Amino acid sequence: MSEPYVDVVNVLSIAGTDPTGGAGIQADLKAIAANGGYGMAAVTALVAQNTCGVREVHVPPVAFLTAQLDAVSDDVRIDAVKVGMLGTPEVITAVADWLERTRPPVVVIDPVMVAASGDRLLGTEAEDALQRILPLADLITPNLPELAVIAGGPVAESWDAMLEQAGAVAALHGVRVLAKGGHLAGSASPDALVDPAGEVVAFEGTRIRTRNSHGTGCSLSSAVATRIARGDDWAAAIGEARIWLRESLAASDTLDVGRGSGPLHHFAGLWRRGDVDGAAGTADDIRSEWWNAIADIRATTDALPFITRLAAGTLPRSAFLEYVAQDSIYLGEYARVLARLSTLAPDPAAQRFWLHAAQGALIGELELHRDRLGGAPIGAASAITTGYTNHLVASCEDGYAVAAAAALPCFWMYSDIGTRLFRGELGAFARDPEHPYAEWIATYDDQAFAADTESAIALVTTLASEARPALRGRMWQAFLASARWEHDFFGQVGIAAGPSDVTPDQSRLLPAR
Repeated sequence: MSEPYVDVVNVLSIAGTDPTGGAGIQADLKAIAANGGYGMAAVTALVAQNTCGVREVHVPPVAFLTAQLDAVSDDVRIDAVKVGMLGTPEVITAVADWLERTRPPVVVIDPVMVAASGDRLLGTEAEDALQRILPLADLITPNLPELAVIAGGPVAESWDAMLEQAGAVAALHGVRVLAKGGHLAGSASPDALVDPAGEVVAFEGTRIRTRNSHGTGCSLSSAVATRIARGDDWAAAIGEARIWLRESLAASDTLDVGRGSGPLHHFAGLWRRGDVDGAAGTADDIRSEWWNAIADIRATTDALPFITRLAAGTLPRSAFLEYVAQDSIYLGEYARVLARLSTLAPDPAAQRFWLHAAQGALIGELELHRDRLGGAPIGAASAITTGYTNHLVASCEDGYAVAAAAALPCFWMYSDIGTRLFRGELGAFARDPEHPYAEWIATYDDQAFAADTESAIALVTTLASEARPALRGRMWQAFLASARWEHDFFGQVGIAAGPSDVTPDQSRLLPAR
């Protein structure tokens, strides 16, 4: 007899209802399905609510809740359990008793205790009873007001205070805590996984501006439970669940459900990609992820002799001329790639942007060749310049999105280095009017190029956030390769030790893209 097919995990939600479908078991079932599981539900409370608020709650007899739970566990393999709204001490006790009897392999508890308005949803006895059930969980997912109630302290108002409370709760109950920082002030919305030993895994994220936050806690906890049941470790499960949640939250405005705080679009990514895996999050998420992923490349680029000696004012003229010559060659080829991107772009706005960028690169090449090199011969392209431009040309053969990703580091890394040079962040002397390259460094304060860089970042990260996983993977590889080439391009200039031989009036010879 063949083994049973278990690729689809069974996840049980124990929670209340929401007839509008945005929270409770209805949201849980959607989240479970969207993350690759088969959802089941046992109802703890029947809630008359909509997007504007709760009107009435009916709690069925506790014996009936136990009957539901036993009916499921007597017949169905349960791979994970998510626990949500419990409501009364009797309900909490019944669920705790069942968990102790059945010992599901994964238990995630979303301790629904405080309403979005700040009102406490549980009485003192129920809050006390909840303390008993927490040690039965593998993970609890409180927001900051709920974390404060469990910890017996004030609501955390800072990242450090949040970590302190989460650590105390994790140690006290022997449970992992996913502390959700959505209530913290500011544009960021970070979360933290804290285990009983005090180990912390931080999850960054910018705040998504939408009023549609109904059911986010329910959905996240169900998604994590499903991901764990499918075999992810805790950090990976939470990371993937957060990406899916943020993708669904960002798409929530495409729904038209109610007049109040609306629901997530649980299936936005699934419908677009045709796959429960590979969620990318928002364009802002991609921006942070990719930029952080090349942090080592950026740091080693900052430390290259060309950059450090430029900032210090000790860059020899011969080294700068070598760089200018290669940059002139590079920009000529780069302009052709940008022009090709304009022909590949699917919409007029993107076509105009890439054509504008191509014109800018050509103008830069002409200025370098005619004005800044002073008629000196350019010479042949170096192996690095040739390799970089060949990579860009080859990327065009893989389609618009990959080619755009390959073109991005030339905007992004160059703009970042130039901006920090101009501000004196790579060496205070760069801000000195007597710096030998002061005139050229001043060209980095170019608001038009900064705006073009932001446009390029937005175009590429939006493409990546909307792409299917395979395409997004190729985009990332093209971006990463270009980041490495950008590093090597700055590093190819041979610089001998010794003082600069450049005087301030020679700075006009330096390149400015």
